[in-house]
Amino acid sequence: MSKRWSYLTVEVKTSLMGLQKPEDIQAELSRQGQLGWELVNIIIPAPMRPAMLVFKKEI
Repeated sequence: MSKRWSYLTVEVKTSLMGLQKPEDIQAELSRQGQLGWELVNIIIPAPMRPAMLVFKKEI
């Protein structure tokens, strides 16, 4: 039987200077990990844009 997955995307906002703060990303990774989500990709579409974290969880 094949596995089934649920996906979640979370946007991590930039600071006022347009930078990603590592502690904000770490906090979101830890929060989602505690909920059973596994990080599969980070998308940074352009400089000074929010990062998109992509997670998956088996259903």
